[in-house]
Amino acid sequence: MELGNISKPTYSPGPEAPGSSTPGLVAMAHGFLRLVQPNALPVELFNFEQSQSEFNQEDIHKLLLYELGFLVCAATGVLFIILVPLVGCCFCCCRC
Repeated sequence: MELGNISKPTYSPGPEAPGSSTPGLVAMAHGFLRLVQPNALPVELFNFEQSQSEFNQEDIHKLLLYELGFLVCAATGVLFIILVPLVGCCFCCCRC
């Protein structure tokens, strides 16, 4: 096994992402994720050196703003899970 020059190592570029056989679906998934969560994670809220047991209102507001897209998607999903069977039942039972 060749180790090369240990005192002055040469680094190659990082690993490349594997090619996909479905680039359209990959682009659509990345577009959806950019649409749902455009805001960056507020890293300044998390201080792991000191134990923080409480968040103030502003911190909670920043976290909810960060997760707003996922919360909207979850609320829409729950709404569809409830409404679609209900509307289907009404169409099937009340064929007026």
